[in-house]
Amino acid sequence: MIPKVAGWKKGRVSELAEIFGREGSIAVIDVSGVPASNMIDMRNTLRDRMSITMAKKSLMRIAWLEAGHSTDDLEALLEGADQPCVVHSEAMNAFEIFSELEKTRQGRAAKEGDRAPVDIVVEQGPTGFGPGPIVGEFNAVGIPAKIEKGKVAIQRTTTVVKEGEEISADLGIMLSKLDINPIEIGMILTGVIENGFMFVASDLDLDLDGFRSDIINATSGAFNLACEIRWFSSTTTPTLISKASSDAIAVAVEASIVNDTTSAFLLTQARLRALSLAGQLDSSALDDELLAALGAASQSAEVASSEATSSEEATEAPAEEEEEGAEFEGLGDLFG
Repeated sequence: MIPKVAGWKKGRVSELAEIFGREGSIAVIDVSGVPASNMIDMRNTLRDRMSITMAKKSLMRIAWLEAGHSTDDLEALLEGADQPCVVHSEAMNAFEIFSELEKTRQGRAAKEGDRAPVDIVVEQGPTGFGPGPIVGEFNAVGIPAKIEKGKVAIQRTTTVVKEGEEISADLGIMLSKLDINPIEIGMILTGVIENGFMFVASDLDLDLDGFRSDIINATSGAFNLACEIRWFSSTTTPTLISKASSDAIAVAVEASIVNDTTSAFLLTQARLRALSLAGQLDSSALDDELLAALGAASQSAEVASSEATSSEEATEAPAEEEEEGAEFEGLGDLFG
């Protein structure tokens, strides 16, 4: 006698096969241990960007074959998923899916029978608990504690459970009192298939901030090198022209060439030299205008000296770095 297949199973296989045949990215996530209320909130948050369909592995395998795909790919996606769900998105690529699903991760208190995902360590130091029976409760589960200065304090940093070991019910309760919730729940991605390419979750975990920083540093180094060797491009030309202009003005001032640009520099330089010479003469040889100018210059020098004294604690290293980088500036503007 041929066993009768439940109608809902046929319907679910048809639904999954239709999803597996669509364009876009197909992923499998593990939602084991996620409370129903949390699951509803997570699905509502992601509903507008991806569809999430829960089904048994056996039904997924049947639908996958009906969609004409290789079973090896599905088995790779299902590996490590105790309670799998199928995710489909036409708007997001594999990396974007991973990034969004990572936001659903959260910790919960350990229950009896849970296994530690990593070594669980209780750090030495004071707690917020006052004297009481809780000291004995901590010690009973292997967390060394005693009263110090009116508070319960952990005596030394202790690894209470090794990775992979079971966590007892009592230890789980005491860890939660210390705000240690070691069991991670959420929509944990196992892998994504996009345009025929398989990505496991570990391949999608990129340090985007570090990657961006590396690109900026590499671009900065290339920019400075291009300026040093006078490589003209749309990016370096403004900086090279600005530096050439500054160098030309410096040479013209040094050569005492008078024009509209250098005249202000030369007049200022002449005035400073005149004041310096006047300062070496007896005051009786100076008129009132020179005396007033010398007095103003002396007062400005005292203010500058006072400001310099107040900043003596600054190290010389930053100044040296600034001097080295002062030749070519403005690259930061390229990155906002």
